[in-house]
Amino acid sequence: MSEFITALTEYTFLQSALIAGLLASIGCGVMGTYVVVKRIAFIAGGIAHSVLGGMGAAVYYGYDPLIGALVAAIISALLIGWVRLQWRAQEDTLIGALWAIGMAIGILFISKTPGYQTDLMSFLFGNILLVPQSSLWFMATLDIALLAFVTAYHRQFLAVVFDEEFARLRGIPVTLFYLLLLVLVAVTVVLLIQVVGLILVLALLTLPAAVAGHYVHSIGRMMLLATLVGGIISVSGLALSYGPDLPAGPTIILLAGAIYVISALSTRAIYRRRARVAITSAKKDGSGNG
Repeated sequence: MSEFITALTEYTFLQSALIAGLLASIGCGVMGTYVVVKRIAFIAGGIAHSVLGGMGAAVYYGYDPLIGALVAAIISALLIGWVRLQWRAQEDTLIGALWAIGMAIGILFISKTPGYQTDLMSFLFGNILLVPQSSLWFMATLDIALLAFVTAYHRQFLAVVFDEEFARLRGIPVTLFYLLLLVLVAVTVVLLIQVVGLILVLALLTLPAAVAGHYVHSIGRMMLLATLVGGIISVSGLALSYGPDLPAGPTIILLAGAIYVISALSTRAIYRRRARVAITSAKKDGSGNG
């Protein structure tokens, strides 16, 4: 750890990686909470994997792959949302098809692009150490947009997440806010691609929020705690990967998975202990009254 802290003061690429991890944690904390509570992780995964098509097309035509990823993510979110609303019975199959089609389109564009596209490979598997300064500004802009929408429409999102039928009765345009929610998830996916790549993005999107859900039940508090957990995981994973020269993205995800498993087991043990204490106390009260 001391070696990482020393290197952090000397190398700008590590400083950029640290900032990228913290910026990504904001998106994964805020939007990951909605994904976990609404149970739309599979939809988020479909969006994440379909962005490869937009990235491949952007590079093929000479544009920034992040712009292609953002466009593809938004289009995929709207398509998947429409599929869910129109063909709920075949939702899993159609989302899986869009998932595979997006990946296939991306691979075709990559194969036709001259040379070896190292940037695309890093976006596929993640390389937080190669995040350029321009991407940090891009990520900060996406974070600001996410926070602005969530602040403005938090009540509507809550209604859609918890009870769509009740939201309709209250006069809330459920379709509009459901699609907007998916678009914001798509923006978050693009945020996280910089850190862990689109293959692992689903884990970072859901695990910090799932850990936070073990300890708090308020959506606002869950978002704050998930953001904090995501930041700790990103920074710690980056530090752990530096010394042994391990890939940072997979290290971050393994750390997130380990924290989730430990949290789940410990909270389950606590609940069981409390239940046994409550049962024992109830038996004593019953015998005393008798």
